[in-house]
Amino acid sequence: MHPTAMISPISDDPLEGLFAAHYRDLVRLVSGLLDDNETCEEVVQEAFAAMLHSDTPPRPGREAAYLRSAVLNGARSQLRKRRVRRRHMHPPLRLAEAAETTAVARLENQRILEAIRQLPRRQAEVLLLRFQADLSEAEIAETLSISTGSVKTHASRGLAAVRARLEETA
Repeated sequence: MHPTAMISPISDDPLEGLFAAHYRDLVRLVSGLLDDNETCEEVVQEAFAAMLHSDTPPRPGREAAYLRSAVLNGARSQLRKRRVRRRHMHPPLRLAEAAETTAVARLENQRILEAIRQLPRRQAEVLLLRFQADLSEAEIAETLSISTGSVKTHASRGLAAVRARLEETA
């Protein structure tokens, strides 16, 4: 059963309200870092579960920022696991992975996401939060626990690098 099917439209549960309001946006956000929709959904679900079971829940009104941070941390963890697996994989598996990546890369947006994925981690996160999650510089700064000046710097450098990579592959 899809997670959104479990939401009761009549429920007064604040967690269900957060889930209904943010689940899809969080999946879309993490899809900028991970190319597998099932893994994206798992990362988001784990963020909600972590918030539910946290000894120090986020302050009221800060839940969305908490969830975005948790989702980005979950994506980083998945990427680390993938790097470890790739080091120990056999070449035929790498070819299968490349074929899957090639199939997904047919869409123009995929070219942009691939360019973003090649950026340093912080630049990629800032661009994804800015353009996929449509967050302000202040919200990005809060989510990543950095200054707004750092957000501007990472965004500027990231955009320049993405443009250069897209021009190279055009």
